[in-house]
Amino acid sequence: MAATYSFDIVSDFDRQELVNAVDQAVREIQSRYDLKDTKTTVELGESAITINTDSEFTLDAVQTILQLKASKRNLSLKIFDYGKPETASGNRVRQEIKLQKGISQEIGKQITKLIRDEFKKVQGSIQGDAVRVSAKSKDELQVVIQRLKQEEFPVALQFTNYR
Repeated sequence: MAATYSFDIVSDFDRQELVNAVDQAVREIQSRYDLKDTKTTVELGESAITINTDSEFTLDAVQTILQLKASKRNLSLKIFDYGKPETASGNRVRQEIKLQKGISQEIGKQITKLIRDEFKKVQGSIQGDAVRVSAKSKDELQVVIQRLKQEEFPVALQFTNYR
């Protein structure tokens, strides 16, 4: 009996790295001269980050700082799903940034279709918010990983449980 090898495609992020990135961003916002008196707050919730600041201009600056800190900690910027800026009390601006985790059904179908069309000896199956890819050869799985890295998906992909 021939052994089959597999790996999982997931979309996830390291929560502790995100906490550290938000903490660094808050520290920089408090120390920067142009943002010091804006009373800007950045709150990390369970599934979203909320930014509360005094204008669209400072909101833009805070987003840039947050993106910079996240990318320095090897977090993909695709985990951030920016909501519309809305006005809050006291002429302030608030924005909620949802954190994307997991692969949706539509993206899972795109990935499995791509695998089915291009690789005849490889099977892909959707399992919840992940995609399991299996084949009889580890070399074929390596080629699939390389191909998926070339493709541009709206979520960050990680390859786990390679066995």
